[in-house]
Amino acid sequence: MKLTRFLTVALICLVGLGLVITPALAKKKPSLDAWKAKFDPSGAKYKFIVSNVSHPVLKGVYTGFAIRDELWKRSNGRMYLNYKPFSMLGGEVEVLNQLQMGAIQGMACSSVASTNLGPRFGLVNLPFLINSFEKLDKFTKSGKLFDHFLMAMDHQGIMGVDIASYGNYGWATTVPVRTIADAKKVKFRIAEAAVNKLTYKAWGFNPVVMPWPDVPVALKQGVITGLDHTLTVCSITKKFEVAKYFTEINYAQGLFIWLFNKAWYNKLPADLQKILVETVHDMCAEARIAAKKQEAAQIPAAKEKYGVQFFKLSAKEMAILTKEASSVHTKFAPEINKNYSADTYKPANFLKEVQDYMGYKP
Repeated sequence: MKLTRFLTVALICLVGLGLVITPALAKKKPSLDAWKAKFDPSGAKYKFIVSNVSHPVLKGVYTGFAIRDELWKRSNGRMYLNYKPFSMLGGEVEVLNQLQMGAIQGMACSSVASTNLGPRFGLVNLPFLINSFEKLDKFTKSGKLFDHFLMAMDHQGIMGVDIASYGNYGWATTVPVRTIADAKKVKFRIAEAAVNKLTYKAWGFNPVVMPWPDVPVALKQGVITGLDHTLTVCSITKKFEVAKYFTEINYAQGLFIWLFNKAWYNKLPADLQKILVETVHDMCAEARIAAKKQEAAQIPAAKEKYGVQFFKLSAKEMAILTKEASSVHTKFAPEINKNYSADTYKPANFLKEVQDYMGYKP
């Protein structure tokens, strides 16, 4: 009798659980129909998969489709890049592992997550170092400095090729932030990344480390009252429906680093290796220009659509943030300055060379 009752209760629980799980499993997957290739890739001899976590409406994310189409033309239909945005293959840490193992061949990885396998990539996250579209362009044209930066994951079997942007980082908040004192009252969501955590600790702020998918509910419920993110992302992903204020700090650029599995790349014919690298360079250069225009367009769009108010801290307070954040450069320097056996350029102090080149003054 007891066994029968137990089995009945268990069955009821399982049915109830199924009612919860089934809708989740049935959740509609994002469609790529809007970005479907205008050619038949079935005849391509070299097909490869490239991942990204975000939405192609961002110019830096759309780059994958631009590379796909241009690569098809330049290779005369021999190469097909099967692009998977929308986190279709999982989160960034998970996908980085797939890339390292060769389960996929490429990835446009956020600079924030990239430090998991390549700490040197943390260079571009350092506050007030490469914190504008103009500075980013200058850095990408720095020759040996940029080349050394892109070698950050080489010892992990992953090659870096170029960078695309998704705008300048600032603060989207549910309350006005006009001063540092205002900012210290905000519960900022930040990414799970060493440089970000060091930066907010240096500023004496109140950060909450949180996965991006959890942000919408947390913002609506007041668990967080601010976002550390770019204007473009906050506008396009409708975070301004709740956060009606944006403070333009511009302390870093949001970046996607284009990565490829080295073992796979080395097996490509020499001419296709050249075509791939050149295509990524060309499309990323175009994407950086497009991202700058996109950010500029989002300011009036956010004002008109969401009624967002924009603020800037005074020059004096910006100088305070810059000076306080200089400690992050010092603390993360050992990771950035570490050289590996495969590095062709082995500077004694890579960070200092970049700081001098960029004209960084804390």
